[in-house]
This record gives sequence, structure tokens and C-alpha cells, in this order.
Amino acid sequence: MNIKEKEIDRDFWKREHDANFTRKKSLDSLSLVHIPADRLPFSVPLSDAAAKEAASTVQNLVDQGAKIANLTGLSNTDLKLEWGTANLPALTEFDDNYTTLVKALHAWGKGLFDAGFYEEAAEVLEFSVSTKSDIRATYELLVDLYQTKLGLSLTESRQKIAALEQIASQLSTLNKNQILRFLQEALQGNEA
Repeated sequence: MNIKEKEIDRDFWKREHDANFTRKKSLDSLSLVHIPADRLPFSVPLSDAAAKEAASTVQNLVDQGAKIANLTGLSNTDLKLEWGTANLPALTEFDDNYTTLVKALHAWGKGLFDAGFYEEAAEVLEFSVSTKSDIRATYELLVDLYQTKLGLSLTESRQKIAALEQIASQLSTLNKNQILRFLQEALQGNEA
């Protein structure tokens, strides 16, 4: 190991040590995701089993009053330093609920899209993106909806894609650059 690697290793273990001794802190500063059940199209009849199951999963999260937090990009060390070691199990549950939510929203939105319920698909997928989902396929479906399925003008389509780009620029995940590149290409393609 060279000097730089040793320094990085030492810093890592110091942070981990400090994190393991961080006292439990209030979770009041944690930004939770609220599912707007009254604005999502639960009543749309779907024949696709996967889409039905996905909608049911979202409804179950609502019914259970599940606490949901997007903690993507934060390590366990980061979580322990911020909220204390004793909160790690709860934080892990909140993040697992988030992963379940965005996967279900994508599957539900895709099922609505495939069944021709384009406006409803947009509602579901836009909510997913508003939570800072990093599922690239969600952004791809939304761009397709904006460009070809919702009857939007070129200006409206560009505005909606630009809004997606604004959200994607705030992501803290590995997919961020791929999503941004896709959205920028979609905007450039809209100019032609």
C-alpha cells in the first residue's frame, strides 16, 4: 500500500469508528416520501398481472403507513454518523421501502403505458421521478410519453423533458450521468 492508500484506509476506519459510537439522534430531519394515493390511478383496470401486483404493492405501502426514505448514495457509515447507530435498522427499512416503491411504480407505470393508459402512466412515472428515482427506464418511458403519446406540442414536450433533466441533475447515484445523457439527447432530438 502506498502512502495515499494508507491515508484513505485510515480515514475510512476512523469514520467507521466514529460512526459506531454516534448516539441515536432524532429522525425528524429525515425527508420522508409521501405517496399521494388520491392522485394515483388505483382504479384503472389492468389485465397485466405484473402491473396489477405493482399497483397493489404501492397500495400496501400506503395502507401500512410505511415510512419511506430515499437514502440512495449514503453509506451505512454516513447513516450512522448522521442519525446514530441505533437508528440504522429503521433507516435500512425506510430505504428498502423506497426501493420497493420505485420498482413498483415503474412496473405499474409500464403496465399502464402498455395498456394505452398514457396519462395515468405519466402520473405514476412522474411521481416516481419526483422522489428522485434513478431507474433510467422510468425516464425513458416518460420521454416517450411526452414526445409521442400525450399529444403535447414540441414546446410542452421540451419543457417536460427539461424538468426531468433538472430532477436528474440532483441525483446522487451511479445512474445520474447515463440518465442526464439520455435526457440531453432527447432534448437535442426534439430540436430536429
